[in-house]
Amino acid sequence: MHKPDYYARIEAPEMRDYGVYLSCDKLLACQKPLAEMVNADELQFQIVHQVEELWMKLIAYTLVDVVDFLEQQNTHRIVALMGRVHRLMRLMTAQLDLLETMSPKEYQEIRLQLGNGSGQESPGFRLLLRMPPDLWRAFKASYLDGRGLSVEDVYDVRYDHGDSYVVAEALIEFDELFQKFRANHLYLIHRSIGLGSKSLKGRPVELLQAGALHRFFPELWDIRCDMTDRWSGQYGTVRAPISHHAAE
Repeated sequence: MHKPDYYARIEAPEMRDYGVYLSCDKLLACQKPLAEMVNADELQFQIVHQVEELWMKLIAYTLVDVVDFLEQQNTHRIVALMGRVHRLMRLMTAQLDLLETMSPKEYQEIRLQLGNGSGQESPGFRLLLRMPPDLWRAFKASYLDGRGLSVEDVYDVRYDHGDSYVVAEALIEFDELFQKFRANHLYLIHRSIGLGSKSLKGRPVELLQAGALHRFFPELWDIRCDMTDRWSGQYGTVRAPISHHAAE
C-alpha cells in the first residue's frame, strides 16, 4: 500500500453528477491537507466538528419554520418538524463519542492547533442559543395567551392532552436533548483534558458545567416542581406498607 496514492484519491475524488450536486470537491477540501495533519486523529477531529456545524445549521433552519408554524397554530407541522430537530440533536450527541477514541495526548496536540479558539465560539451553537426566546414567545402568544391558558392549565388544572400540551412537550424535549448534548460534551472534556484544567480562553471549565444546567424553557420545567409540591401533602401521609397487605 502506498499512502500518497490513497491520499491523492481521498483529496481529489472523481467527480460525477452526484458529487457535483453535493459539491464534494469543496466539501472534502474543507479539512487540512492530509500531509499537514498534526497527527492521525486530526482529520476525525475536524470532520466531527464540521458535521456538528452542518447539523446545527439544519436545526436552526428548521426552527425558523417552527416559529412560523407556531404563529399559525399549525400543530401537526410543529410536531413533525420538532421530531426532526429531536433526531438531529440525538445524532449530534451520539457522534461526540467518536472523539473519545482519541488519547489525551493526541487531543492535546490537536488542541494546540486551535489558537485562541474553543467550542464555545461555534457559530451554529451560538445561533441555537439565541433561538429559544423566539420559540417561547410564539408558543406563549399562540398556545397560551391566545387560548386563555396558563402553563398550569395546560399541565394540571385544565389538562386534556390537547394541542398546547403536545407542543409544550415538543419544546421541552428539545430543551432536554440540548442539555444532554452539553452534558455529553462536558464528559468529553473531562475525559480528554480534565475538568480541573483551564479552557483555551483561560476560563474555568465550570462555565461548561453551568451551561449544561441551562434551561431554555424554565416555565415548562418549573410546573413539574409546582405540581409535585401541591401533591406533597399526600406523599407525607403515613400509610400502611403495601407489602403488608400483599402478605395477607
